Amino acid sequence: MSRGRAGSGGAQGRGDSGPDGVLIVDKPSGMTSHDVVDAIRERFHTKRVGHAGTLDPDATGVLILGLGKATRFLSYAQASPKRYRTTAVFGVTTSTQDASGEIVEKLPVDICEAGVRAAMSSLTGEIEQIPPMVSAVKVGGERLYRKAQRGESVERSARPVTIYEFELLSLTTEPPEAVFDVLCSSGTYVRTLVHDLGAKLGCGAHLRELRRTFNGGFKDSEAVPLDAVDDSHLRPLADAVRELSRFEIDDEGARLVSHGRRLKVASHQFSQGEAVAVIHGGALVGVYVRKEDELVPDRVVPT
Repeated sequence: MSRGRAGSGGAQGRGDSGPDGVLIVDKPSGMTSHDVVDAIRERFHTKRVGHAGTLDPDATGVLILGLGKATRFLSYAQASPKRYRTTAVFGVTTSTQDASGEIVEKLPVDICEAGVRAAMSSLTGEIEQIPPMVSAVKVGGERLYRKAQRGESVERSARPVTIYEFELLSLTTEPPEAVFDVLCSSGTYVRTLVHDLGAKLGCGAHLRELRRTFNGGFKDSEAVPLDAVDDSHLRPLADAVRELSRFEIDDEGARLVSHGRRLKVASHQFSQGEAVAVIHGGALVGVYVRKEDELVPDRVVPT
């Protein structure tokens, strides 16, 4: 996968209110995702900045940011599966399910690799999670973490998520820790996955470290440290939908797209309901969805 850069097929330029494009930032620990957005707003002198999937303050790794017109297309990357590397500590349960919280319980640990793998297997595939109190999920119109800050605890409904891959990378008994690789659906709380794993093992667990290693078609090796980000790292709008199938159109097709018209496709092209990135001259002009024998507009790049 090529790294589209400004000046060589990179960003699609600046609109009236600032630049348009995508940034792949390696989020540092100690900042919220919104803190990163604010830093980029200040650095690029624009208010139109958004991100494609929140990372907890202590987490690091791939954070996709959209500037200008790219903000309209971040939801596609946000909805895509994400990969994480995480370190779990067994025998200690915390109020936040990670190392930032207060210790709730300590229990003796008697685990083995076979037992850990069996518990992991029961948490793989389509499962349900109860969101932690310290999370951005809204209950009664208010974020749960706001309620938690007041010392409140409310009932939360379980939500379906999918754990596509749950791999054990290492396991030690002294100290009782494990490192995992997790590929999961959008909306999954990895710290809740670790918490639930500890519950199944009967000793409790919390998440000590979390790094997002893949999102929206980008590996963490492609992410740029926040302090180093500048104009040269701005990518084209098409990178906001890097994982979508592509449909190349000619000038006549571009004219139809500019008027919000439908596009004809062959019967073998794309699946019904599939979102497709429509490309003209190497640039993203919109995202369409397959319906019957046509592509219908979902979102179009403003001209």
